[in-house]
Amino acid sequence: SLADVAADGRRNPVIGTDEDLIDELDNRLRLAVRERMIADVPLGGFLSGGIDSSAVIALMQAQSCKPVRSFTISFAEGGFDEAPYAAAVARHLGTDHSELHLSPSAARDVIPELPQAWDEPFADESQIPTLLVARLARQHVTVALSGDGGDECFAGYGRHFMAERLKRHLRLPRQLRRTLAAGAGFFARAGRDDVVGKLPLSASARHFIRSDRMERLARLLTASNEDELFQRLARPQAENLGYQRPTEPTYGYGDPPLDDLLSRLLYDDMAGYLPGDILVKLDRATMANSLEGRCPLLDHRVVEFSWRLPSNMKVRDGAGKWILRQLLRRYLPQHLIERPKQGFDVPIAGWLRGPLRNWATDLLADMRTESSDVLDTAKIDACWRDHIDGQNRSRELWSALMFQAWRSKANRQAQQTGPTHELDLAGV
Repeated sequence: SLADVAADGRRNPVIGTDEDLIDELDNRLRLAVRERMIADVPLGGFLSGGIDSSAVIALMQAQSCKPVRSFTISFAEGGFDEAPYAAAVARHLGTDHSELHLSPSAARDVIPELPQAWDEPFADESQIPTLLVARLARQHVTVALSGDGGDECFAGYGRHFMAERLKRHLRLPRQLRRTLAAGAGFFARAGRDDVVGKLPLSASARHFIRSDRMERLARLLTASNEDELFQRLARPQAENLGYQRPTEPTYGYGDPPLDDLLSRLLYDDMAGYLPGDILVKLDRATMANSLEGRCPLLDHRVVEFSWRLPSNMKVRDGAGKWILRQLLRRYLPQHLIERPKQGFDVPIAGWLRGPLRNWATDLLADMRTESSDVLDTAKIDACWRDHIDGQNRSRELWSALMFQAWRSKANRQAQQTGPTHELDLAGV
């Protein structure tokens, strides 16, 4: 089980020089990629230009006698568009690269498909480009390799490389932490997206100082101990929507006794976020397009090795995935590796104020007219007003909107196939 792998890995850390450990990861990941390239149908890979997908595509190309097919999505919004990085990686490696531009109108057109494709109230806004890049890939291949799993194995999320820094802040006097939190909170309230967007800052800097990020930083700074800090790092969305029956996810009774904050966060992501969000997103998006997705970074030999690595092979010099970055230097120049992490983010905040606004207001109206014992519609309406006024509430709103879109679809299907009734969620 994952709990056994994690516990055994922490008890038996791997020993060796940095170069020894990079060699070992290279060998394991190369084998994982090679095995997943075995297919009697055309195959390719998703390429965002980030560390994980670039590593997978690089190892695919290194073991292929012809150009590998690679696929990416582009956005008009510069702060979200990684397509130029993907194209640069593809040129360097010599892949046969395809790119699909995702416009707001294309997003609006595909949104009605989401409840059908996921068949549950799934609310990760990157499901939109994932579905469309899978559709693009299926026009050319039947199997696609993905870089999913790299963040969870090698500490790629901001919460991972912020953990120790925030833990040190716990030693500061409480009043000083409250003062810092108040400053971040003030910036969150004042940091309207339309104002931030006009500041003479890089796209990555504007992305960092968004109002939702400043609000989260304020909450992290007021954590009183490591357990509370862990909960706030691991559960960033457990607020604002007014869930009537909030529950903490549980992963069974065999969770390993992990004594450091980074390992706890990685285990939480690998046991919960990865199978509950990332892999669901990939599986539904690929299967909806009759495409098979494969994840070499989640090969058992790679995962086992990741748990045996010391923390400084994952987080070093204020950045995550240190060992994976060093491995990638063997295949790509440094300027294609060392850049701010973007993730597969979508400009959903602006879309909800613009091309998706009518769609959202219609769903919010449906939510008010249908009885709901799950969401507090008054709080959702307040979130919507804040968002329209310039604060970034897109994450919370997308969750509520996807829930309502799924519920409306389920009710329509129930009306078509049986007696007229609404979906009863009382026992859920």
